[in-house]
Amino acid sequence: MTQSRRIFRSLLRNFLQAIPTIFIIVTLGFFMLQLAPGDAADFMAAEAGSATAETMAQLRSAFGLDLPLLSQLGSYYAGLANFSLGHSLRYGMPVSELIMQRLPGTITLMAAAIVLAVSLGLLAGTVMGMRPGRWPDRILSVLSLLFYSVPAFWIGLMLIVFFSIRLGWLPTGGGYTLGAKLSGLDWFVDRARHLALPALSLALYYVAIYARLVRASVIEAKSQDHVRTAIAKGMGRYRLIRVHILRSALGPITAMVGMHVAGILGGAVVIETVFSWPGMGRLAYEAILSREYTVLLGILIVSALLVIAMNAIFDIVQSLLDPRVAVR
Repeated sequence: MTQSRRIFRSLLRNFLQAIPTIFIIVTLGFFMLQLAPGDAADFMAAEAGSATAETMAQLRSAFGLDLPLLSQLGSYYAGLANFSLGHSLRYGMPVSELIMQRLPGTITLMAAAIVLAVSLGLLAGTVMGMRPGRWPDRILSVLSLLFYSVPAFWIGLMLIVFFSIRLGWLPTGGGYTLGAKLSGLDWFVDRARHLALPALSLALYYVAIYARLVRASVIEAKSQDHVRTAIAKGMGRYRLIRVHILRSALGPITAMVGMHVAGILGGAVVIETVFSWPGMGRLAYEAILSREYTVLLGILIVSALLVIAMNAIFDIVQSLLDPRVAVR
């Protein structure tokens, strides 16, 4: 079977597996969200300052919140069958449009965090593995343990204090400079400055994991016969690392990144809240406060699909990096 056919079958299998996964996520998520006190009507009344019992009843009736739970769930499934994620009471717009406004921000943050985590993990792990037991290995090991032990939100707050408040180099939050009409390179630089601290805060935890993984892979690769032969033939250090050592380390890292996609997406909820980043994580936090269960279910569905899609992509990337790993 050709590689392209295997890739197609892998994508088709992931798509078919996504259907029961979404069904289970929606069902469990719906009933778990019902355990929280209050609903969107209660929040709207509290936000308005007061509301009569008749007004509350009208709100619940208008949005189907007074129906039995099974009827509400059946109505939601009927909407999904028509490719509708429902309507947001607070924002007054379809949930799908609301999520699509925030989805690019979350994908950008996740992509930047993954690139940073893999790049810094490869660099630190290679340095540690090439000189095990030496002072670079010891220092980077301590830093890795530190980043692994400290919560991401605390790292984010410390980065704000140091780089934003003390040095004034980077903004404290947001996705762009409000009121600035930028274009071209200036627009890109402004977005990159706002993205730097959230992406770094989200990435540092995974840098520690990937650095230790690369260190072990480098030490193992150095003991292999083909690497010893290359060293005996006088191959330069940097070419040796690039051609023989890093190639063997990329496979395990790719597999781990695929496993960590869900964790990175979950961590984005906290980081987006700390940095006021306009993404799905912050939207989920706002939806929890306002008891917008329809919005939360929509975010759950889109998040699950995003995780499934990224895992499928990383499976394919891993098979391309390492021919010994076949796409099934």
